[in-house]
Amino acid sequence: MSLDVFLQQVCNGITLGSVYALVAIGYTMVYGIMRLINFAHGSLFMMSMYFAFYAIGFFVVPWYIAFPLVAVLTAVMGMATERIAYYPLRRSGSPPTSILISAVGVSYFIENFATVLFTGRQKLFPSIPFFTDIITIGNVRLQRMSIVVPVLTFVLLIILMFLLEKSKPGMAMRAVSRDADAAQLMGIDVNRTISLTFGIGSALAAVGAMVWGLKYPQIAPTIGAMPGMKCFVSAVIGGIGNVKGAVIGGLLLGFVEVMIVAFFPALTSYRDAFAFCFLIVVLLVKPTGIIGEKIADKV
Repeated sequence: MSLDVFLQQVCNGITLGSVYALVAIGYTMVYGIMRLINFAHGSLFMMSMYFAFYAIGFFVVPWYIAFPLVAVLTAVMGMATERIAYYPLRRSGSPPTSILISAVGVSYFIENFATVLFTGRQKLFPSIPFFTDIITIGNVRLQRMSIVVPVLTFVLLIILMFLLEKSKPGMAMRAVSRDADAAQLMGIDVNRTISLTFGIGSALAAVGAMVWGLKYPQIAPTIGAMPGMKCFVSAVIGGIGNVKGAVIGGLLLGFVEVMIVAFFPALTSYRDAFAFCFLIVVLLVKPTGIIGEKIADKV
């Protein structure tokens, strides 16, 4: 493999890893605050792709307006999902297992609802030249998104960390993640904080979904299943519950996945399996993830 091809594969790995990181942040934020694996996250990922498809292709909304609108709409959908499916169970004191089963049910409901609403036929995500145009740096040829996406991920991470560390809602999130009962005694609205967490995570998933649609333009009701699982794997590799860990895990998984395919083309059909093998290896070495901390489960 020549140096130019290697550098091109490195850029591809960072781009794919950035997408994983954006979606993994949603998983890790929800887990950090509720100790819940939100399996409906992948379904929201899928719905945001359909939202963008119809906004740009049917209503002819410019992409720079459609993408922020889709992120907001997906955030609202995520908050509505929490309010309808999870809040009643939390209020009734249901065990975490019941909420986890509800998350699985919500995922299947959204997926089947999308099948009825949009049909099972694949659709093509709109092509946006700004992202898909090829640029040349030396002898390396890249799509513009290979530069835009990592920068966007870094900027969104900085904004999110500022929100978590410096703002009142962010401090409320950190307090609830430590001890929800104590936070409520201190006057924090726990329910509103959890709802906001779902909204932020869902919006980031929408950003990742739109980049995914530009890179892999086929849309179907089941499109969120495998990316959702890989993003969950990214969150676990980095340390579930840790935002920075989710980004590190996403970048690392994307890099490893692309490099395995680049160096061993015959194993391309096994690229999904390697993601889970990599998870097993990491957990054998460090069970809490790369920068994760051991946290006792809530009872």
